[in-house]
Amino acid sequence: MYIPDDFAITETAVAYETIEKNSFATLFSIHRGEPFATHLPLLLNKEKTYLYGHFARSNPQWKDIENQTVLAVFHGPHCYISPSWYETNQAVPTWNYVVVHVYGEVELIEDEHELMSSLNDMVLKYEADNRSYRLQDVGADLLHGMMKGIQGFKIKINKIEGKAKLSQNHSRHRQELVIKQLEQIPLPNEQQIATLMKENLKNKM
Repeated sequence: MYIPDDFAITETAVAYETIEKNSFATLFSIHRGEPFATHLPLLLNKEKTYLYGHFARSNPQWKDIENQTVLAVFHGPHCYISPSWYETNQAVPTWNYVVVHVYGEVELIEDEHELMSSLNDMVLKYEADNRSYRLQDVGADLLHGMMKGIQGFKIKINKIEGKAKLSQNHSRHRQELVIKQLEQIPLPNEQQIATLMKENLKNKM
């Protein structure tokens, strides 16, 4: 990924936070000699050494993915930045965004206990705190049948790259103008980008 120095996420903890908050990823590999992608949730394990996920068994990507170096892309918040927000109209539009790329090697999960553990972790992550649903309450026959329809895998993390393009290449005054405009837009992406821009400016004081 092309990462100008001003936009690089240099703190590993920030990259991990981006992954955990935006865990619905795009997983790229080479399948039959061509790029192939699947959109799916990937969970970072507690030791932060692996990403866990699973394919539908009917998805052909898993059949030749083992031992490949793959790329998982985690998209954070993003939004359009209008030059009309600047102090001059002699500028062009741009896009602010946060993204993390994770590279690693894939291992297919054949152990049923490890697969079940990863599925349970996924349910616990996404179910509400007051949830009434528990994977353990699903009947054994039904659960066993459903597990036959998926292929679990884990990605041994080799490299993480992060990029936060938050108008750092513009003056502080211009960044403040952008933040002011974004805060007036009642949409999640714009609000999140505004918050990240404010935090970035605060850290540079």
